[in-house]
Amino acid sequence: MARIVDEFTKGLWKEIPPFRFVLGLCPTLACSTTVWNGFGMGLCLTFVVLGSNIIISLLRKVIPDQVRIACFIVVIATFVVIVERVTEAYTYGLYKDLGIFIPLIVVNCIVLGRAEAFASKAKNTLPLSIADGLGMGLGFTLSLTALALIREPFGLGTITLPPFIHEEPIYVMWEGYEPFSYLQKPPGAFLCLGLMLGFMNMIGTGKKS
Repeated sequence: MARIVDEFTKGLWKEIPPFRFVLGLCPTLACSTTVWNGFGMGLCLTFVVLGSNIIISLLRKVIPDQVRIACFIVVIATFVVIVERVTEAYTYGLYKDLGIFIPLIVVNCIVLGRAEAFASKAKNTLPLSIADGLGMGLGFTLSLTALALIREPFGLGTITLPPFIHEEPIYVMWEGYEPFSYLQKPPGAFLCLGLMLGFMNMIGTGKKS
């Protein structure tokens, strides 16, 4: 049980993908313009990495080593199609905003990396693979949401919640605030990411000392 907890929690801090391994940066930068987009993209990837970890863990004994990467991609692509169709059907606004980044989950190095480095290994049981996938996915979701909580309020002056909670963006800044639109652009995304990386490294260094 202790190891299951460890495998789950590592993705929430110690190995949080964008800030520790610097993986999955394309969706991290592109989909963190609003809180809802960042949170929604994170949930999409969580569904895919969790589902693919489960299937690959169950089938690892029958997948030949010579074609394992191709088989992993087929499994991942299946879950990506599912999440794409569900998103299009039930959250069409999010589907339009995320655009090509939902199909691109197929080649996201976080998902394929967990399949190759964890779920396919004989020493990692199904419960461990579930904990690993869920932890990494939620860690990615937290990363995008944290970036969006900087970029959207300061870049637009708003916070966008899921439409079933609040349909319109909520204005959160003071009257007369001039949005720093630079943060909504790619250079602003890199700036925020750099600040977050520095913050994470600073905390990590402090803990080690």
